[in-house]
Amino acid sequence: MVKPCRDMVFFFCFKGKWWPMLVFWKQKLVFLSVPKTGTTAFQHALAPHADMVILDPPQLKHAPLYRYNRFFRPMFEKAAKTDDMETLAVVREPISWLGSWYRYRRRPGLESHRNSTHKYSFDEFVLAYTQPKPPAFANVGSQAKFIEPRPNGTAVTHLFRYENQEALLAFLQKRLDVQFTLPRLNVSPAIPLQLSAEIEQRLRQHCAAEFALWNAIAPG
Repeated sequence: MVKPCRDMVFFFCFKGKWWPMLVFWKQKLVFLSVPKTGTTAFQHALAPHADMVILDPPQLKHAPLYRYNRFFRPMFEKAAKTDDMETLAVVREPISWLGSWYRYRRRPGLESHRNSTHKYSFDEFVLAYTQPKPPAFANVGSQAKFIEPRPNGTAVTHLFRYENQEALLAFLQKRLDVQFTLPRLNVSPAIPLQLSAEIEQRLRQHCAAEFALWNAIAPG
């Protein structure tokens, strides 16, 4: 089902949660939404400036970069007769990213759910995440996999650190020629977290790609 609006807004399901992808046609920019990177507020503020909302079929809702590359990039290139669409994504420091997931899955009302982290310490959650097949409560995906470059050369054009919101805000306001303020949305419960040195070392060894991705992004 397609509903018109002023920008192009696609909704994708990644690890059981819906994440919209914003497409700004005139500005040739696609905003990919990496889960738990604070992009909900940006999408809420920018959605009124778009063209379409695609809600169905489900196959078009599931999409890290590889699915964008497979379905949407060819469609955009055919429609625009050009391949100059650029992509943007936000990446969060990996331990902070996992902490956000841990707190989110520890929110009230989720105690009996299979994804709940209520029964587990943050160390246990992170240790479970590093397993080859993480259990449901620690199966939260991968930022590196979400935006992994494709064999045909398709890659995210603009990467921003979650920790540098000012740079992202400035880029979007200039690129889209709009001024906007960010609402406070989808905030995980405030729970102090502490990761032991042993588990952190294991995480850095087993998930080196996650840290390499974040470290490769200019801090400012």
